Amino acid sequence: MPEPTTPNSPAHTAVPTIVVVGHGMVGQRFLEALAGRGLTPAAGGARVVVLCEEPRPAYDRVQLTSYFTGRSPEDLSLVEPGFMERHGFELRVGDPAQSVDRAGRTVTARSGAVFPYDTLVLATGSYPFVPPVPGKDARGCFVYRTIEDLLAIEEYAKGAATGAVVGGGLLGLEAAGALKGLGLRTHVVEFAPRLMPVQVDEGGGAALLRTIEEMGLTVHTGVGTQEVLADADGAVSGMALSDGSSLATDLVVFSAGVRPRDQLARDCGLAVGERGGIVVDEQCRTSDPAVLAIGECALAADGRVYGLVAPGYEMAEAAAEALVGGRSAFTGADLSTKLKLLGVDVASFGDAHGAADGSLDVVYSDARSGVYKKLVIAPDGTLLGGVLVGDADQYGTLRPMTGAVLPVAPEQLVLPAGAGGPVALGPSALPDEAVICSCHNVTKGAVCEHTTLPEVKKCTKAGTGCGGCLKVIGQLLPPPEDAGLCGCFPYSRSELYEIVRTLRVTSFDELLDSHGRQEARGGDGCEVCKPTVGSVIASLAPAVGASGYVLDGEQAALQDTNDHFLANLQRNGSYSIVPRIPGGEITPEKLIVIGEVARDFGLYTKITGGQRIDLFGARVDQLPLIWTRLVDAGFESGHAYGKSLRTVKSCVGQTWCRYGVQDSVKMAIDLELRYRGLRSPHKLKSAVSGCTRECAEARGKDFGIIATAQGWNLYVGGNGGATPRHADLLAQDLSDAELVRLIDRFLMFYIRTADRLERTSAWLERIDGGLEHVRDVVVHDSLGICEELERLMAGHVAGYRDEWAETINDPERLRRFVTFVNAPEAPDPSVRFVPERDQIKPDLELLAGPVLAVRTLEGTAS
Repeated sequence: MPEPTTPNSPAHTAVPTIVVVGHGMVGQRFLEALAGRGLTPAAGGARVVVLCEEPRPAYDRVQLTSYFTGRSPEDLSLVEPGFMERHGFELRVGDPAQSVDRAGRTVTARSGAVFPYDTLVLATGSYPFVPPVPGKDARGCFVYRTIEDLLAIEEYAKGAATGAVVGGGLLGLEAAGALKGLGLRTHVVEFAPRLMPVQVDEGGGAALLRTIEEMGLTVHTGVGTQEVLADADGAVSGMALSDGSSLATDLVVFSAGVRPRDQLARDCGLAVGERGGIVVDEQCRTSDPAVLAIGECALAADGRVYGLVAPGYEMAEAAAEALVGGRSAFTGADLSTKLKLLGVDVASFGDAHGAADGSLDVVYSDARSGVYKKLVIAPDGTLLGGVLVGDADQYGTLRPMTGAVLPVAPEQLVLPAGAGGPVALGPSALPDEAVICSCHNVTKGAVCEHTTLPEVKKCTKAGTGCGGCLKVIGQLLPPPEDAGLCGCFPYSRSELYEIVRTLRVTSFDELLDSHGRQEARGGDGCEVCKPTVGSVIASLAPAVGASGYVLDGEQAALQDTNDHFLANLQRNGSYSIVPRIPGGEITPEKLIVIGEVARDFGLYTKITGGQRIDLFGARVDQLPLIWTRLVDAGFESGHAYGKSLRTVKSCVGQTWCRYGVQDSVKMAIDLELRYRGLRSPHKLKSAVSGCTRECAEARGKDFGIIATAQGWNLYVGGNGGATPRHADLLAQDLSDAELVRLIDRFLMFYIRTADRLERTSAWLERIDGGLEHVRDVVVHDSLGICEELERLMAGHVAGYRDEWAETINDPERLRRFVTFVNAPEAPDPSVRFVPERDQIKPDLELLAGPVLAVRTLEGTAS
């Protein structure tokens, strides 16, 4: 990093210097805007220095609460790896600006470093407002603004039982959800007569209140905080409220709004508004033309301080454009919002409160289901705004129509099905100038210039902000030309699953002849559809009346090479044997059997990361002999060869570990035995950790379980493979029965809807609605299919049979385990080994020759 110049150095050299104070979401967007216009050190356009107060680069503050549902600070980062280095930006984290000398055009950082500037950009954001009540500084009082705030709350909550949030707005309810997620009894105290008073009206607030109280939170509206009470040690012990009541609590989070951080501007003499905010014009220039201000610290030309990220992004673009001589202007922004609070959809847009003269309200309210919808309509039928609580699916279409006459009667847009609505008023009805993505100000016309979602995101950034526009974008894009599984079927895997399940199809030929493409009927299928359909039929075997044994009849011809021999084919043509060791628990007697088998057959032995023992180097004709001994000793197939459950790892849990809070070993064994042999679109891995120290690495698994003092937390969609992904929290503090029930539902819903060879991590990111949709389906039963999902899993559990135990007792099935059909006794001469570290390894020199061909009963596979 170049050294800063001294105060007596020239203000600039060959290129101008831009100093950015603040590196939040808006500050990062400004850097991206500079990069897009070539105004970077790497492009020779300017030197850019960024002074960041926090100890980390910019992160997604909108998604801050997702930290408590499993996302790490790194997951929240908005800075792509290598972004700063690629463009030559000088980022100084943990070194905020302390003072500005406008006459000398320098900024002094907390470290003492002094930076000259040609242009200064203030992106200092806002700070949480803490009411000036007695006791506000007691130990146990927090604000809810940064990752460091969340870390402090999380730590303090370990010794607390009850928490209270002062403020019932957006951030207040997010904070309340976080406290509840940490296991605290939670109260919300809001001075206004309803929750979220800025965004929703009285009816919407009432619907939101009912739903949130049903979740176990206690809400106090129409009262203020008079005092925070503390014990003799100075720790929070309660709150005194304005109605004379008191509230016992161990922790207080203040979330009563924010104020613009304009002190740096005040100290250097820049003009600020009467109620705060740095005064800027439409190009975001302050009273000093060399200084710009963007984001929540700025008082825009229309007299507003905008507290949403979308207006901040627009300011960042306007400021960057001004620096290259452009004429872009920030004249105001849409204040519409759509969010999910504690699992409840809440949206407001336009004139949500009906302030316009003569406006009319069209309202639908269902207190029982917590749904409230209101449209504000002008006398001529123009849509002015609206509020949606509990069901905001139509937000993406209605918001862009604000200011236009609706093409249908408004009541048809709020009534439920069967009562005069809803009308299929889709995004296609929107004009091209309608803004689809308010975070990045992207219109329908701009979206429709592209054909795929990745292309839209890359070229317009639409869908990369809050994500509320993704559903509408998907409806605007053309469908894939052919969504079929392959050239044999015009249906996707999930559609074939439904066909097999509904029509009780038990064979591939039957499915191909009835639902295959016309030109494929009567044929043999292909290498894509045969194993896919084989997996679908196997996963539904008990429900449709098919054989559960994958090598019975026609099923054998559908399997991959590994499934043909119930073993993993290795690089030299030998096979591996992987007996199941549930939860990693094994007796000395069984260890001895594995050792004797490995010794007697000369196998390579390896303890794997999945808490099993793999045996490598068996010839195909040796597999039945080896498995006979293993089955006799009580082992069964570990299904390392199948697209099915592999392992459920575990730590030693509370039985042995002094940190453990639940019996993780028993739970891991129970889960592995329950889901063994479950055929799925891709392999499945799991783990159970007995405490939050996470020794079993549960968050890197397709479904992972972490013990808490109250029960179990269930995480889903993790992946430790080529594209690592942390699993997301699906539900928390579950009993044993609740945990098993949700895993049953999750796995069967995944098997039902995932694409061929799609891991749960990719499926969770692809499926419409993502984690929230999956949670709605498997936790809240939004589709009404949970009973069926549980029934399908129960059928699998009841119908499970060990494949190797059945194979070694059936002479007909044993016929396939030969290398050559015409010489069944002859071993494969190409399977050779050399010694290494007292064991064997494949002969690599032999492998360097021609491609190995393995002859099977089905033919030759290379």
